[in-house]
Amino acid sequence: MSRARLTLVPPGPEPKPETPSERIRRLQREAQALAREQITALHQSMRDLSLLAEEIAEGGDAYPVGARELARRLSDDVEQKAQTLQAILQKGAQPAH
Repeated sequence: MSRARLTLVPPGPEPKPETPSERIRRLQREAQALAREQITALHQSMRDLSLLAEEIAEGGDAYPVGARELARRLSDDVEQKAQTLQAILQKGAQPAH
């Protein structure tokens, strides 16, 4: 059985601590990235819901008429809102002037 060999590395220069304003900017960037991830997940969930509702709407007699009609309206409404959300995401990705 071989033993792991540890090598001491001389310490490098101490990293410069963040200033409060640098930390605020970093945290804001992180929060914006997390918010974008969550909005992207919402957008995908909306697209998935729209597709599922469309399948039910087109499902024929296996589904009650009221469920098919509700699913048809839901599919259209959610799809439009998903497209609006996508436009908002794309607009937010553009650099500010």
